[in-house]
Amino acid sequence: MPQLLHLDSSADLDSSVSRSVTALFSDVWHSLGADNSVIYRDLHRTPPPHLPSAAMHWAPHLRTPNEVAPPEAEALQKELIDELVSADVVLIGAPMYNWSIPSTLKAWIDYIHVPGITVPFDSPTRPLEGKPVVVVSSRGNQYGPGTPDFGADHTVAQLQQVLGVALGMEVFVVTVDLTLANRVPAMAPLVPQAANSLADARSAVTGLATRLGAAPAAS
Repeated sequence: MPQLLHLDSSADLDSSVSRSVTALFSDVWHSLGADNSVIYRDLHRTPPPHLPSAAMHWAPHLRTPNEVAPPEAEALQKELIDELVSADVVLIGAPMYNWSIPSTLKAWIDYIHVPGITVPFDSPTRPLEGKPVVVVSSRGNQYGPGTPDFGADHTVAQLQQVLGVALGMEVFVVTVDLTLANRVPAMAPLVPQAANSLADARSAVTGLATRLGAAPAAS
């Protein structure tokens, strides 16, 4: 039974582009069969609290005698990690906020990136190795190669580092550019380009959901 973990982090609950694109992925996932299940977390509506203690950065056996984690925080950390490990595919809506990720998504990362549990430290512990994760990142401007702001997007790069390099997941990135074109008068000439970017993103997530959500053939 293929299981999707779907995370949204946009603070816009009415017209979010990242939410609309992740919703399309989830809809396609559901359409592939009754066995395709989804665990959904809205990190904006129910934000994980900031880590209450630096002890949470480490597996319990790697903590110093002075590092003590509150039991309720440890329970939440275990819940989030178990959820992540149990999923076959992960979907993350990650709009760019001030050139980086929303604070709620950063808090989630702080709970699940744990040396000795999800990241190798004293042993080759890497339970997320090879797990597909689809990152949908919406951006008000353009940040691709050849654009004036190329290199200023610290959203995608940060997630590729954490999810791909550290956790060993297989990262697929879908970006939507120029999401402010319909809102900022000076960007009005870019509205057609923004529409094309959104259409390309919708096509990309449809293809990814279809491929990643397909049940393995019986042997």
